[in-house]
Amino acid sequence: MKRVFLAATFFLVISVPTFGQIEPSSTRVISADPSAGFFYPYYLFVPKTAAPAGSQKVEKPILVSTNNTGTTNDDLSVHEANVKRRIAQMALAFGKLGVPILMPVFPRSSSEWTIYTHALDRDTLITDKKELKRLDLQLAAMIDDARKRLAEEKMPTDRRVLIYGFSAAGMFANRFAFLHPERVKAAAIGSPGGWPIIPKGEHKSRMLRFPIGTADLETVAGRKLNIDQLRKVRFLIFMGDKDENDSVVFKDGYEPEDTDLIFELFGKTPLERWATAKRSYADAELSAEFRLYANIGHTMTPAIIGDVAAFLESAMQ
Repeated sequence: MKRVFLAATFFLVISVPTFGQIEPSSTRVISADPSAGFFYPYYLFVPKTAAPAGSQKVEKPILVSTNNTGTTNDDLSVHEANVKRRIAQMALAFGKLGVPILMPVFPRSSSEWTIYTHALDRDTLITDKKELKRLDLQLAAMIDDARKRLAEEKMPTDRRVLIYGFSAAGMFANRFAFLHPERVKAAAIGSPGGWPIIPKGEHKSRMLRFPIGTADLETVAGRKLNIDQLRKVRFLIFMGDKDENDSVVFKDGYEPEDTDLIFELFGKTPLERWATAKRSYADAELSAEFRLYANIGHTMTPAIIGDVAAFLESAMQ
């Protein structure tokens, strides 16, 4: 997408309510390990409250949020610098939860700009470029690696994670939950590019391929939609009613034929499509709350951050 997504980073810098204190020594950088299934480093924030005395048998979930630099760059250090800032902001926003926070350093290439890695787009699943392919599987490998490291420190974690993202990272979170519902306890998804993937393979006799819907999941990802497992995932999907940031209209977000199909079936703006997406989740009997915020554009507010934190905390119960 040509429009950069800076709002999600900016709001945390200026207005996040402080739920916990950051301990610099609690943030670790884990190097890339292709033998373990991931080609990029990841950052892991571990609050002191992650393993309070006497609770080593309590398996807390890891909170995952993928990086969203907001622009393309072939220099991975640019994306890593963004992760350093964002994971500190995440720790401030969600430190109250007392759970480890994991953020990958995924690339978003200028030379391969149509592969919208930070949104986990269709190209990311089908590309033959090994380093960019299947970032969902690379993230799963990072989660497994982090769980192993934390277990060695007597901090057992739940196999099912909490995942949160806004804008492109919201698209990634949404799509990851559909691809790997058995690995997700709850997903908080903010403004997912104008259209959340919906749990159906067709609409009005028209096929909905990934990432519009799930008709060809087996073709692009090697697995069918596990609807029974997806019904065990709690979703919070939210957007401002003034949000006009729409990945559907950009070539790195969707193929032209997918854009035309979304316009024809669901509407030409994110707000026009909202009710249909909400109804699709309800019809599939998913545990999903769609929340529309009045007079809010493509941004976050302290109140929304608080709502997300409350949702994630309730999902841990």
